[in-house]
Amino acid sequence: MANKRILVVDDDPYVREATETILKLKEYEVDTAPEAKTALRKLDERDYDLILSDIKMPGMSGIELLEAARAKVPDTHIILMTAFGTIENAVEAMQKGAYGYIQKGSTDPAEIELLVERALKYQETERENRRLRSELQERYNFSNMIGKAHSMEQTFDLIGTVADSRATVLVTGESGTGKELVARALHYNSPRSSGPFIRLNCAALPKDLMESELFGHEKGAFTGAIKQTRGRFEMADGGTLLLDEISEIDPSLQAKLLRVLQEREFERIGSTQTIKVDVRIIATTNRDLQKEVDAGNFREDLYYRLNVIEIPLPPLRERKEDIPALTHLFIARYNDENDKGIEGIADEALELLIQYDWPGNIRELENYIERAVVVSRGPVLGVGDFPQKLSDGSSGSEDDGIHLGMTVHEMERRLIMKTLEGCRGNRTEAATMLAISTRTLRNKLHEYGAMDAYKDSNGQLIDDEELISEEV
Repeated sequence: MANKRILVVDDDPYVREATETILKLKEYEVDTAPEAKTALRKLDERDYDLILSDIKMPGMSGIELLEAARAKVPDTHIILMTAFGTIENAVEAMQKGAYGYIQKGSTDPAEIELLVERALKYQETERENRRLRSELQERYNFSNMIGKAHSMEQTFDLIGTVADSRATVLVTGESGTGKELVARALHYNSPRSSGPFIRLNCAALPKDLMESELFGHEKGAFTGAIKQTRGRFEMADGGTLLLDEISEIDPSLQAKLLRVLQEREFERIGSTQTIKVDVRIIATTNRDLQKEVDAGNFREDLYYRLNVIEIPLPPLRERKEDIPALTHLFIARYNDENDKGIEGIADEALELLIQYDWPGNIRELENYIERAVVVSRGPVLGVGDFPQKLSDGSSGSEDDGIHLGMTVHEMERRLIMKTLEGCRGNRTEAATMLAISTRTLRNKLHEYGAMDAYKDSNGQLIDDEELISEEV
């Protein structure tokens, strides 16, 4: 904590000098002021990380200084000191924004040092959180969302229109089209941007864990509930909750979810205490929910509650004019992540990407660009940096070994294994792309005898224990 600058304000010279000595021994840079007006002048002249101020001073009190200082420098924390400490003083000080409260005469130097250190660490955490939040807001700013296609321009207009509202939004589209990106853009461009953004993948959790993940549970509510646990709704209070792949939520939980959306309240499992929350819901799905309703798999009333505003995302094959801009975006991103110096992409390689139909959409394009950046040995990505299937013109929807007389079972097996290869062994991502649960995918792999190992896009075997997975 050396080089931190602290201002000590007290009308008692002995207290000023003693406090200054204690802090300088910890290598802090310390200035002093005999009263509040002098302190405010010093705040105009230089920045301070922390202020220690007496409460009882002639002229302006320490609490008045607190209010004036926070108006000038909101980032500076303040600890108040008094020889006439009362509970009322402490409560008022904390309500006005003081970090802490010290009663003079009863606090030894070690306690002062500890409180100062905690205040400075807390300040650093706050600054880091603001920096990260600013980076997130910049990353998900509408101006950074790429799309020249007419369909995407309409989508951006709709996102900008609804971001400020608290209306529930349903984002629809094929896997890999950027539904989560839209959800984050809605959050970080809304009045809730300073609140939490919490995501729950409804396809990744089994039924018996989903209710606890949503609503939380009390200690002893069920076997293994060793402590009270907050659910995603509580965690998202004041912010946004993304329910990813909402079509996968078990029918038995749909009624409970509907109640929360309507009443904005719920109970943890094993509790009778009602908890009220202020949460905006954004749901995504790669399925036609209306068809799921017609088939009896999804509650109609829940569908209408979720579908207040629908934002449909077109597949990449319908917006190929966006492929060049997306390609350069991903090249820049993976240059930074891998400390590479790729300057661009050759025209023939870019044309290769434009001609491909991208069944995995933007996610598939991003995966191929990342791979190309990593393996390329030259300054420009060429055709040889991409898998052969792109050069062959295969898009997953055309010649993928499908032939007359092939059984449905074999076609299904080839589709699953090819999707796993495209997802580099990530079963959760593959299950989402295939619109099935991870449990179903695991059962299929057992059926094919492919649980132990299978190949990635480079033809290398991936051990099952090494697979990246979000399974529970």
